[in-house]
Amino acid sequence: MNRRNSRRGSTTELSNAMKGKPKKLGREKDLTRRFIAGELDEDLIDPVQRFTTRSKYHQQTKTLRTALMRAEEQADLSDLHALPIGQVVQVYSLYCDVEHEGQTWLCVVRKTLAQVLKGDIVVGDEVRFRDLGTVNESGRPEGVIEQVLPRRTVLTRADSFKRLEAHPIVANAEQMLIVASLREPDVKWGLVDRMIVAAQAGRLQPIVCLNKIDLARGSVRSGQAGAAANQSQQDQQWLFAQEALRHYSSLGIRTLQTSVPQAVGLEALREVLRGRTTVLAGHSGVGKSSLIRALEPTLDIRIGAVSGYTGKGRHTTTSARRYALSFGGHVIDTPGVKLFGLWGLSEQNLLEHFPDVSAGTAPPWRQASYQRILQSLTTGQAAAE
Repeated sequence: MNRRNSRRGSTTELSNAMKGKPKKLGREKDLTRRFIAGELDEDLIDPVQRFTTRSKYHQQTKTLRTALMRAEEQADLSDLHALPIGQVVQVYSLYCDVEHEGQTWLCVVRKTLAQVLKGDIVVGDEVRFRDLGTVNESGRPEGVIEQVLPRRTVLTRADSFKRLEAHPIVANAEQMLIVASLREPDVKWGLVDRMIVAAQAGRLQPIVCLNKIDLARGSVRSGQAGAAANQSQQDQQWLFAQEALRHYSSLGIRTLQTSVPQAVGLEALREVLRGRTTVLAGHSGVGKSSLIRALEPTLDIRIGAVSGYTGKGRHTTTSARRYALSFGGHVIDTPGVKLFGLWGLSEQNLLEHFPDVSAGTAPPWRQASYQRILQSLTTGQAAAE
C-alpha cells in the first residue's frame, strides 16, 4: 500500500507540475498571406537564417521585399500619374513580370495597394509602376506596382463553381479563341458553349476553332476489328461538327477549322490574331500550344501529348502568360480547364447568351447546353459537360 500510494503521489505531483508548464505554440501556417495583406509586423518574423534547398527565387523574392519596404518608407505618390504604364505579362506567388516599351520589370505590389485591391492582379492588367533603380541577379530591373488601372474586359470564373467569389483569370483581352479538337480528345460542345458564355459575359469576342481536322478520316486501320463501324462513327462526328460550326456562324460567332500537320487554316488564324490580344481557351490536349507554335516557332510554349490510356490531354501550361506575336498582337495562354464557372450570370440573363434558345431555333444539343448551364446556376455547382 505504501508503495502504491507513493507511485500515486508521484503521478499527482508530475501532473501538477505539467499544468503550470506553458504549451508549445503551433507553427504559423499562413505567413505569406498575412504579409501581403499587411497584417504581419516585420519585427515579429524570426530573424534566424536557414539554409535549405529552396528555389533560387526565394532569395530573389526576399531581396524584392526588402527593396519594397525601403521604397515604402520614402513613398511619395504625388507623381502617380506621371509613372509609366506597363502590362502584366505573368504572375508569380509574390511578384509579377510587367512589360513596358519592350523591357520587362520584375515587380512586387505595394503593400498598401494590396490591402485595397479587390482580388488579385492578373495577366493583362495595366498598372502604373515605379522603377526602383535596382536589378536582380540576372540583370532585370525591379519595380513596385503603385496602381492598377480599371479593366476594360475580364475573363472570370467562379470559386469552385459555387459562385461565392469571383476569380479573374485574364484582364483587358479583346477576344477568346476557343479551341476544340475533332478527336483526341473528342470535342465537347457543352464545354464550348460554356466558354462562349464566359467570353461574352466578360465582354470578349468568342471565336470557335475546330482543330485536328486531319483526324476526320484515315485514323482507323482497315485491318482493325470493327474498323467499318469506327469509321462510320468518325464520319458522324465530322458531319455533326460541321453542323455545329454552321450554327455558331448563324449566331454571329466566327469559326475556324485548323490542322497543324496539314497546315490547314493557319493563315486564317494568323489574320484573326494579328494586332489583337487573344485568350487561348480549351480543354487540355486540344492543341492550343501547337497552333501558336505553328505560327511562332520560337515561342517557348510547352506542348503536351495526349494520354493513350484515357484519351485526355495532359496539362502543359501551369499559369497564364502573355506572349508577343512577331506579326502583331498578343496571345495569352491559360491553364487547361475542364469547366468554366460563370460569374455574374443568373437565370434571368442567361437567355441573352442563347438567342437561338430564346427564339426557338436552337438545335437539341444547344438546348441541352442551356439546360445544363441553367442547372449549374440554380444549384451553385457546374454540371458535367
